[in-house]
Amino acid sequence: MREATLPPPRSHGRLVSRLVLLAAACFAFGFALVPLYDTLCRVVGFNGKTLKDAIAAGDVAPGGLDASRKLGVQFTTTLMPGLPWEIRPLEPSIELHPGELRTTRFLVRNLSDKPIVGQAVPSVSPTVAAKHFKKLDCFCFTQQTLAPGESREMALTFIVDREIGPEISELTLAYAFFPAPTPPSGSTQ
Repeated sequence: MREATLPPPRSHGRLVSRLVLLAAACFAFGFALVPLYDTLCRVVGFNGKTLKDAIAAGDVAPGGLDASRKLGVQFTTTLMPGLPWEIRPLEPSIELHPGELRTTRFLVRNLSDKPIVGQAVPSVSPTVAAKHFKKLDCFCFTQQTLAPGESREMALTFIVDREIGPEISELTLAYAFFPAPTPPSGSTQ
């Protein structure tokens, strides 16, 4: 009787290298997702984003104040894991007339012992109201660098245009704050 021989064990090096490459690609995609989402929303005007070109062109002029009604605007913040900050709106909610230019502030503090760079990604709900919420100046337009223990007030200047539908009486502007790559040395925010 002839004894069966087993094939030599296969090396899994090729499989392991492919899995490591896949894991690296997934990490890179996840890391790039926030700026990609931000850019996409700015291009299509989705989720409360505005084009800086529209602001420069004057497309966000108030067009007059609608004093016949008021809107409630609430501000919320969420910190993503890995960002040791504390952030809160100084005015959690306000009332305004459509077409009214308003400025509000957020207080942010770096709780760590090293400089941290963060990026705010805004969203407006209800979604149908997002195209009427025009951010003229916002800390979300750029990354923010905070020194260890630094506190800072960050301003948001906006208009809710008067064309917003009468069915909308409340808006929520939510900011999600993400850790961002550290800028090259010598640059300032």
